Amino acid sequence: MSRAVRRLLDVVIAVAVLTITSPILALAALAIRFKMGRPILFRHARAGRDGEPFELLKLRSMRPLREGETAPDADGARITPLGRFLRSTSIDELPSLVNVLRGDMAVVGPRPLPVRYVDRYTDRQRRRLDVRPGITGWAQINGRNAIGWDARLELDAWYVDHRSLALDARILAGTIPVVVRRSGISGAGHATMAQLPARHE
Repeated sequence: MSRAVRRLLDVVIAVAVLTITSPILALAALAIRFKMGRPILFRHARAGRDGEPFELLKLRSMRPLREGETAPDADGARITPLGRFLRSTSIDELPSLVNVLRGDMAVVGPRPLPVRYVDRYTDRQRRRLDVRPGITGWAQINGRNAIGWDARLELDAWYVDHRSLALDARILAGTIPVVVRRSGISGAGHATMAQLPARHE
């Protein structure tokens, strides 16, 4: 399928979902403002297609760092009860649809990871950078953050090798039960997932 057709589908889906969920997004933003204060949005540099950095948008789920705390070690303690709810329901991901409209992301694709991870990929894992990152993907419906890095990155590479409209539709359909069950939100012993270890040549 041509990039133009994929891009059109991404925009249509993003606009539709943002329109439907706008009341939820507005309520969540008000709750964050009341419970945690500003900022409402979390912004973080992530690697897009070809490793190009972009600013990922999500709803904020953590309080600010306190004296003596460092990220990501303190992330587990920094997640607020409201933030935990937003993460478990994936409501915190809704602003990422704006990234789709901007062209930073697709609806389906490998999840965007921090820019600092790019140099840690093997040649096979680097395949995930050949496409736009996605809000949901093959790894997200096959374990999400509960699986190890090697398995997760291999699932991303497999997706790139087998990408098709039919596979994307399968992923979108599979995303619904994953979100409803709130499964795979975090890896064992981590707020989300352990950092990707550096490779040793």
